[in-house]
Amino acid sequence: MWEAVPRLLGGNRYLVLATADREGRPWATPVFFAARDEDRLFWVSAPDSRHSRNIAGRPDVAITVFDSHAPVGGAEALYLEAAAGPADDPVAALTALNARLPAGKELTGDDLAPTGSLVAYRADVRGHFVLVRGGDARFDNVTDARLRVTRPR
Repeated sequence: MWEAVPRLLGGNRYLVLATADREGRPWATPVFFAARDEDRLFWVSAPDSRHSRNIAGRPDVAITVFDSHAPVGGAEALYLEAAAGPADDPVAALTALNARLPAGKELTGDDLAPTGSLVAYRADVRGHFVLVRGGDARFDNVTDARLRVTRPR
């Protein structure tokens, strides 16, 4: 079921980023993203946004990627466990993001701190899981479940 991972990453523009502050209070937010590959995702955010502050104090994050327009009963979803932080290569982050942005909306280095208001972030994925819908004939599941998937060798 690994084939769902690159398809969902390439076919969706937004992810839901779940963070928690140092005390464990959760926060979830949608962000526009680009995937370098199945193991590294990029986005830009203001460093003073709640999710960015949470990442600074607790870099473990959970991510969900899905098509919110899918009909009921037809959903697919990708769940990721990752560590997040400022991108170690902001140029690579901007390149990946700009490849997904419409003409005229591209980001430049001037958009990034210290001169700009944004920081390029990255998530290093440690675990990939896909949605297995309830009643899937391949599995003995009545309700929806998540299945850990790994890259074929």
